[in-house]
Amino acid sequence: MGKTELINRTEIKVRFNEIDSMKVVWHGHYLKYMEDGREAFGKQYGVSYMDFYDLGIMVPLIRSEVDYKKPLKYGESALIETRFVENKAAKIIFDFTIYQLPSHEVVATGRSIQVFLDMNGELLLCCPPYYSEWKKKWDLI
Repeated sequence: MGKTELINRTEIKVRFNEIDSMKVVWHGHYLKYMEDGREAFGKQYGVSYMDFYDLGIMVPLIRSEVDYKKPLKYGESALIETRFVENKAAKIIFDFTIYQLPSHEVVATGRSIQVFLDMNGELLLCCPPYYSEWKKKWDLI
């Protein structure tokens, strides 16, 4: 395991178009919130999707999971905590905790896994040099 813990915290406000007929956030939007967390993480730590893409590497999502604990409602604020999970494989793994604000009650937890592909769609079995260098920069390897 790495020596450094990388975490991004991003606040969002639940919009009207995110609620369903039961007046709570539709379950699919939690995946969008996780995407918001991944993008904010990349911006904060200098490892964005476009950085990979500009180097000829795609990072598709191959797995995502969400455990729903408590619903969010229209107008509420939430905090998306995105935590990088160090691993030796050629994957990017994030764990997520979504909190209702201001109570900080956990409303959902989740995980996402991404892999590396070249522009022909071929799976890269080793971490790209860019990613390995990024991990070294943050003292993760």
